[in-house]
Amino acid sequence: MSVQCEITAKSAAGVPMSFFERYLTIWVFLCIVTGIVFGQFAPNLFQAIGRMEVAQVNLPVGLLIWVMIIPMLVKVDFGAMAEMKQHVRGIGVTLFVNWLVKPFSMAFLGWLFIRNVFAPMLPPEQLDSYIAGLILLAAAPCTAMVFVWSRLTNGHPLFTLSQVALNDTIMVFAFAPLVAFLLGISAITVPWDTLLTSVVLYIVIPVVIAQLWRKALLAKGQGAFDAAMEKIGPWSITALLATLVLLFAFQGEAILRQPLIIGLLAVPILIQVFFNSALAYWLNRKVGEKHNVACPSALIGASNFFELAVAAAISLFGFESGAALATVVGVLIEVPAMLLVVKVVNSTKGWYEAG
Repeated sequence: MSVQCEITAKSAAGVPMSFFERYLTIWVFLCIVTGIVFGQFAPNLFQAIGRMEVAQVNLPVGLLIWVMIIPMLVKVDFGAMAEMKQHVRGIGVTLFVNWLVKPFSMAFLGWLFIRNVFAPMLPPEQLDSYIAGLILLAAAPCTAMVFVWSRLTNGHPLFTLSQVALNDTIMVFAFAPLVAFLLGISAITVPWDTLLTSVVLYIVIPVVIAQLWRKALLAKGQGAFDAAMEKIGPWSITALLATLVLLFAFQGEAILRQPLIIGLLAVPILIQVFFNSALAYWLNRKVGEKHNVACPSALIGASNFFELAVAAAISLFGFESGAALATVVGVLIEVPAMLLVVKVVNSTKGWYEAG
């Protein structure tokens, strides 16, 4: 184990759930209300913001998304991947659930609920867009909040670091092909150039910037790194909330017409959260991994890198799309759903270890 990995793991393990993170659902709900009100009373302002585009990239939203994503990626230690050999079975379960089960199960749930069960209650012109948003949400494994969930279950910090680093590495290469494939089998066409542009803008460039920034901070010592993380930590949540206000300013009219939409979109997302976490938890038990490895493995399988999903949905389909709304519903239910999963894995530790 490298000294830097050990220091980073201890730092990640000790990060408490911030005030904004703990009440994220409340902030998102307030952003929904604020955005809808602003959109109704100042539509010209938000239409002007929507027109601030270069090569199909909305500049204000692009800037907000960088502010959202980069501070999270600074925390990721790609050197931690060297520790994967200590928990090969747990990593195997994580990869299986994150890349072979989660995206495909969400594509199926989207087809089942959006195109069939709930179709009569949803605007027909948005059905494909809703499914696309759900797929984007499932194709982006969690990068930041999983450290919080892992800490709440006393998860193995080095394992948590290693699976996040590995997932982020895979995401650089697999996100675009996987999304294109799943959208294709769902009969949804997305221009490859737009999809690749989104990957470069919202994965590749932020990863490069974040890792260069991380290296520069660590060169000044762990104290400087920790101080910087504490300072920039609120940036991500603040930028996310500002983006949501913009989104709901554009989505307000559709939501006021059919307020049930958010509840309907939440159904496949919640099913996916509980199915994938249970599957990963059970598989880790079957292969003989320790409980402190099974917990972060199950939690990363259930949660999403929703910041990336929101960014990609806006770039590919626009502010007013069903895809953007579907990804935002993922943000809305993330914290309460994941806290329930945390409670379940903590309360079943005796059952798990008896196996």
